[in-house]
Amino acid sequence: MKVKTNVRTIVAITALLIFSTAIAQSDRVSWEDLSDGQREILSQLEDTWDALPAERQRRLSKGAERWGSMSRQERKDSRARFRSWRKLSDDRREIIRERAQIFRDLPPAEQDRIRKNYRNYREMNRDRRQQLRERYKRMTPDQRQRLRDRLSDRPRPAPRD
Repeated sequence: MKVKTNVRTIVAITALLIFSTAIAQSDRVSWEDLSDGQREILSQLEDTWDALPAERQRRLSKGAERWGSMSRQERKDSRARFRSWRKLSDDRREIIRERAQIFRDLPPAEQDRIRKNYRNYREMNRDRRQQLRERYKRMTPDQRQRLRDRLSDRPRPAPRD
């Protein structure tokens, strides 16, 4: 009896492993499934493509698709942003990633409000933006804290562990 149970357990585990491997393989993006444009953009990865994790293959294929649909100016702007990103310290990039995640976790209405405020700020003339920065710098620590407290009364995303 015990031997039959062990054999059944081994067969079940083996079947499960084979099945899960098949599912993982189906999540992969084969090099042949990429469009000609995607393969051209990702050509440097052709030799190592099959060794990449499925999630990375999906992200790269989507990125290549997006890159292929960009105008020349959009590509130029994207390269400039990437160069700026690479110049940042690892700590600064991590802070930006965390803040981006906090933003993504906000309700859509709150995201829209923040985007609107940012657009309004960017559309201000340089002198007005400078005035606001100077005004903030002149605030006492108590005034800054009251401002932060007033802003903190707004709904915020739940703290992450």
